[in-house]
Amino acid sequence: MHELSIAQELIEIVEDAARAADAARVEVVYLRLGRLSGVVADALHFAFDVATEGTLLEGATLEIEDLPVIIFCGSCAAEQPLDDLRSFRCPVCGSPADRVVQGRELEVRSVEIVENSPTPA
Repeated sequence: MHELSIAQELIEIVEDAARAADAARVEVVYLRLGRLSGVVADALHFAFDVATEGTLLEGATLEIEDLPVIIFCGSCAAEQPLDDLRSFRCPVCGSPADRVVQGRELEVRSVEIVENSPTPA
């Protein structure tokens, strides 16, 4: 299950950013996950919960935004959502897709943290 190594890398990135922001803990991680990323969302949720133990992310929620595949069709000169991932053809005109515009993402969109309380002077 490669989702565990992805979760560990994700936790490391978020924890580094949280420490730089002087966070006491992380409450929510918002992730954008494209359907072509090769990552199974349910497996990533499970791995995330296991891998956060003992980190600033322990107990945090992982919110995943599922991103559909969007292609650019040169014949239509437009972006089109792709429902059938077995055929990278424009759903309007049937032409082969010129390029994938969206669907490969695996990115942290944002993080909700709880800041450390300032120490009295």
